[in-house]
This record gives sequence, C-alpha cells and structure tokens, in this order.
Amino acid sequence: MLKLLFLVIGLAALVGIVLHIGLEPIQHTVSQLGLLHLGLILLPMILVYGLEAWGWHFTLGFHARKVGFMRLFAIRMAGETLNVTTPTAYVGGEPLKAYLLKRYGVPMVDGLASVITAKTTMTFAQVLFILLGLALAFWILGDSGHYWVAMLISVGVLAFGVWLFVLLQRHGLGMGCLSLLRACGIRVPFLEKREPQLQELDGTIRRFYSQHRRTFYAALAVFFLAWMMETLEVYAILYFLGVSIDMWVAISIAALTVLIKGGTFFIPGSLGAQEGGYTLLLMTFGYSEVTGITFALIRRLREILWIVFGLVCLMFLKGQDGGSDQIHLMER
Repeated sequence: MLKLLFLVIGLAALVGIVLHIGLEPIQHTVSQLGLLHLGLILLPMILVYGLEAWGWHFTLGFHARKVGFMRLFAIRMAGETLNVTTPTAYVGGEPLKAYLLKRYGVPMVDGLASVITAKTTMTFAQVLFILLGLALAFWILGDSGHYWVAMLISVGVLAFGVWLFVLLQRHGLGMGCLSLLRACGIRVPFLEKREPQLQELDGTIRRFYSQHRRTFYAALAVFFLAWMMETLEVYAILYFLGVSIDMWVAISIAALTVLIKGGTFFIPGSLGAQEGGYTLLLMTFGYSEVTGITFALIRRLREILWIVFGLVCLMFLKGQDGGSDQIHLMER
C-alpha cells in the first residue's frame, strides 16, 4: 500500500512538473533530437553496463569462466531490471542474480558472495564518484553558503554509508543480520537452519577482501570507470539539446544525478522524484527548466528501453533448463 502511495505521489509530481513547464516548449526541445542523436545518446550506457558486468566478473573468481561474459551480462541486466522497478534500495535483484548463477555450476554461497562483494565494491566506487562530483560542483558553483551546507550534509551521509559498509564487512553480513534479529528477539527459522551457510558466506566475503586485494582494487577501478562513463551520456544529451557544456560540468552533473537517484530509492522507479531532482540540479548549474525536464525525460526513456532489454534477458534465461524457478523467486 505504501509503495502504491509513493508511486501515485511520484506520478502526480511528474505530471505537475510537465504541466508547470508546458508541453509545447518540451516538445520543441525534444524535436531538436533525431533518431541518430537518440541512438548516440544510448551508446554510452552499453559501455557502462558492460564495464559493470566486467567488474562483477572479477569478484566471481574462477567461476566466471564457467558462466561466460555474455551470460553474466544477461544475468546482470535481468537482476538490474528488478532493482530499478522495485522500491528495494536497488538490491531486490541481487538474490535473483545469485540464483541464476547456480544453473551454470556456481554454488549458491559463492554466487551470493560474488553478488555482495560486487555490490559493495560498486557502492564504494559510487561514493568516490559522488565525492568527486560534489568537489567539482563546489569548484564550479563557488562558495555560496547553501552549497556549503548541502555539500557538508551529503558528505556526512556518504561518510556514514562508508562506515556502515566497513562495519558490515568486519562483523559479517550474514551472521550480523542473524545476530541483530536474535538481539531483537526475532527468530526466523529459514535463517536459523542456514547458520552454517551464513558463516561460510561471511568467510568467503572476508577472504575476498583480505586475500584478493589486487582483485578488489581491479574491480573497484572498473566500477569507478563505469560510473565515469555516465558522464558521456550527460555530455551527449546536453550537447544534442544545443546548450553549452564542458566535461567538468558533465562529470559533476553525472555524479549528482547518481546521488539523487539513490536518495529516492523508496519510490518505485524513482518516478517523479528523479525528474524533479534532475530538473532542479540542472537549473542550479544555470540551465533552463525546459532543458532540465527534457534531460530528465530522455534519461527516463533510456531507462525504460534498458528495462525492456533486461526483461528480454530474463525471458532468454527463463528459456534455459530450469528457467521457470526464478519466476517463482521473483513472486516471493
């Protein structure tokens, strides 16, 4: 019920923004783009998603050879489709990824460990990218008081996230959650029966960070590069909309859009909140509200197209042996 409420509020906000700005100026701005330009705008995300799959490839270790890069890419796109369409802080599709890996001979514990280490390494790279974007924003926009406050609050939230990340890795994610539930007097039979597997999962994760540091840093570099590649999409959209843009501004905008999207995870698809946040962000950098909402709508269109591609990947994986099981997993 709460999810539906947030979805309705987000949809109402999106409609309100579009009506406030007006359909005619938006249509006029969009008309400047041809199919060729739209196709070029989509290209950077192919590189982004490919690099993200490559980063996951590092955390999977020797199992990556059994799966193959293209299958890994398809599994990741299927899982990410679930991530972006459900209000689960972009982690709802992670169990699905591990489950799909199992059919290619990857043990469930190893699959979950690779998914968790990939997600946490990617998040760490994301934090670094956002910090870079915040620093560039301060440099570009100057030292106006409210920018200082916004920057300090954002850095504080990010620092808390990093601290939580380190804490979870130190105490073990699986047993940490189980211990927390026990401390609250909550007993979950499903987890209680799988305590040995949770201990094994935590051990596998700890070994990755302690014994495979080079692999961790390689994955971190690849994920950071993937985040940086989003800059190309930002640059391409604004360039083809006919407004001035330089690479430093594009990097800052790309990083801060990541922050906005992450902060609206509780709304399905971040509908409305994402568009409003992007519009305000671009207005802060001196662009018109028409440019801002057009930028947001183009990114939404790209997101929808990749969701469709993710569903195609899921259907392809479903067609493999035992493929009906992951649908039951999603229904749970």
